[in-house]
Amino acid sequence: MITVTAGVLFRETRVFIARRKSLGRLAGKWEFPGGKVEDGETVEESLKRELEEELEIEAMVGDCLGESIYRYDFGTVKVLFFQVYWEGGEIRSKDHDHYGWVPLDELDRYDFVPADRPFVKRLMNGDCGPGFG
Repeated sequence: MITVTAGVLFRETRVFIARRKSLGRLAGKWEFPGGKVEDGETVEESLKRELEEELEIEAMVGDCLGESIYRYDFGTVKVLFFQVYWEGGEIRSKDHDHYGWVPLDELDRYDFVPADRPFVKRLMNGDCGPGFG
């Protein structure tokens, strides 16, 4: 099983999401930014590194808001969703062609990667979010 971290950044009633570039696995799908946990890393270290690499921001990793397990054709992925706090830098995405702050009640308008979909439903239902964890 591949363990992946995902950062959930909130701004009032909005959440930050990003769309994968049109090449590669899951091209054109929306996601919460993050990535694979490397050997020797904690999940928190992994997420902090991934946000620096993908978005060029510094972030503090907060509470785990949930997890999702999904079997893709390339393997089973376990995604751990963490609330993160933006501490510095300006967002400049290297791995995404679109990104932005979306109202929580509009998340279902976006075509998310399959592993993120259960978490999106939880967010929209108010089962997790700022102050949860």
